[in-house]
Amino acid sequence: MSKAPANLYELRPVQALGFETGADGLVSVLVPRFENRLLVKLLVPLLRRPTFRVRLDALGSFVWSQCDGRATVTEIAARACAEFGGDAGAMLERTGSFLAKLVRERAVRMLGGEPAGG
Repeated sequence: MSKAPANLYELRPVQALGFETGADGLVSVLVPRFENRLLVKLLVPLLRRPTFRVRLDALGSFVWSQCDGRATVTEIAARACAEFGGDAGAMLERTGSFLAKLVRERAVRMLGGEPAGG
C-alpha cells in the first residue's frame, strides 16, 4: 500500500542552494546556470559566474532564513506573521505558495513532518 502524500504545511523546508545576504539583509539565492552534468563539466569552468542571483524581498528573505529543516511550513508562516503582521491565514497561504515554488525550482527540499533528529 502506498504512503499518503504529506501535507505541505506539516513538512520542514531546508535550503538546497547557496545564497548571499546583502548589507540590507536581503537574500540572493544562487541558482546554477546549468544542471546537466556534461554542461557543468564543459561550460562552467569557462564562465565568469556559474550561477545567477535571484534576489528575494524582505518576506522572502525572512522565510528563506527559516528554512533550516527544523521548523514546519506552518511554524514559519506563524513567525512571518509575527514579524510582518497581517492575517495569519493569508500569511500561511502566501508562505506555502512561495515554498512550493522554491521546491519546484529545486531551491528548497522538504523533509518529512517528524521532528529533526527523531
